[in-house]
Amino acid sequence: MKLARSSTMRRTTTKRLAGACALAFLAWAGSASAGPTIAFGKEGNLTFNYSLQAWGQARDFSSATDSGKSTDFFLRRNRLTFSGQFNDLVGFYANLDAPSDSKYGQDDKSIFFRDSYITIDQSDGLRFMVGRFKNAFTRENLEACFDPLTMDRAEVLAYTPWGGSRDTGAAVWGNLADGKFQYKVMVSDGREGDAVAKDSPRVTGRVHLTLLDPEYEYGYRGTYLGTRNVFTIGASYDYQKSVAYGDYIGKTDIKDYKAWTADVFWEQPTSSGTFTASAAVMRYDTGKVHWGLAPDPNLPATTDLEGWYVKAGYLLPQKIGPGRLQIFGRHEVSDYNLPTGYRDQKWDGIGFHYLLNGQLLKLSFEAAKVKFDVQNPTDASQRDYNQYTLGLQ
Repeated sequence: MKLARSSTMRRTTTKRLAGACALAFLAWAGSASAGPTIAFGKEGNLTFNYSLQAWGQARDFSSATDSGKSTDFFLRRNRLTFSGQFNDLVGFYANLDAPSDSKYGQDDKSIFFRDSYITIDQSDGLRFMVGRFKNAFTRENLEACFDPLTMDRAEVLAYTPWGGSRDTGAAVWGNLADGKFQYKVMVSDGREGDAVAKDSPRVTGRVHLTLLDPEYEYGYRGTYLGTRNVFTIGASYDYQKSVAYGDYIGKTDIKDYKAWTADVFWEQPTSSGTFTASAAVMRYDTGKVHWGLAPDPNLPATTDLEGWYVKAGYLLPQKIGPGRLQIFGRHEVSDYNLPTGYRDQKWDGIGFHYLLNGQLLKLSFEAAKVKFDVQNPTDASQRDYNQYTLGLQ
C-alpha cells in the first residue's frame, strides 16, 4: 500500500486529523495478522510475523528550515520478524525493518536487520544472547514498541548516545528468586570509528526487583493491559572508556562515557479498571565534551543529556463498542547541557488507545505540546510547537 507523501499545505487541525484517521483505517486489513509457525528437524520451529504502525502526524513546523505547519503520513514501524528455536537450548530472532517510510517525503526506505541474534538458555537464571539486540540500559528502550503505554517511547531521552536503541555484542542475563530479581550484563561495541580516542568495549549492567508478579522476559511492556499486577524497581549503569576528544584537532582531553538510570513501574488491575504508572530518571555523562576547546564535530547532541519522565494510564473495565479504551498522559523534561542552551525542553502529552484486539489491533491518538527553554532562531524544530499523532497498529 502506498501512502500519501508529506504536505506542507496549511490546513486546520480537524482536516489533518481526519486525513490521518482515513489512513489508519485503510491499514486495518493487515495490521493484526499473526504469522505461521513451521516445524523443522526433531525440535526446531520457525515463526513468521508481520507488524505495522501507520501514523498520521500534524505539527507546527515542517523541518528545521521550514516553520510552516505540516501533515505527514508514514509508516512508523514496518517489520518482518523471524523467530524460533533450533532446540530447547538454542533459539534465534531476526527483525527486518524499514522505519519511518514516507516520513518527510522520503519514500522507499532501505530495509535492514534491526535485530539479529541467537539465544542460549542454560536455565532461567543463566541465559545468553549474541548478536545485535536492544541494549540493556533504559527501561523504556527495553519496553516493546508495539506494547507502549503512551503513543511511543521518548523521542530522544530513552536512547543512549552510542548505539542508540540497539548495539552489537553479547549479554548474559537471568531471573533469580522465582523471577523476583533479574540481572543483565552486556558487552558491546558502543562508539567505534576513527574519531574514538581508544577503541574500548562498552559495558552495561542492569538489575531489577519485582515485588508482585514477575517481569521475567529480557524486555518489558509499557502496559500489560491488566493481565499482571506489577511493581518493579530497576537501575542500570553504562560505561565506555575513551570515547571522544574534548580537543578533536589536537587529539587531547580524552573523555570517558558513563551513564546511570533508575526507574519504577506499577500496574494494578481492579474491578473499576486498570491503573498504570511509570517513571524514570537518566543521566548520560561524557565530561561535557561539547564544552571542549575543539569538540569532535561528529558527536551527537545527547552526549551529556539528562532528564526524567512520568507517565500514567487508565484502562476502562468494560468495552465501549467493539473495543476497550485506555487513556494516558506523559510529562518529560530533557536538559542537553549544550553551550548554546538549545534543545532543553519539556514535553507534555495526552491521548488514548482504542483496543480492538488488545495490542494486536488498536487505534491511538496523542496531542503533545513541546516547550523549549531557549528558542533557536535558526532551527524551527527547536522552537515551541504542538504535535498531533493518530496511528494504527
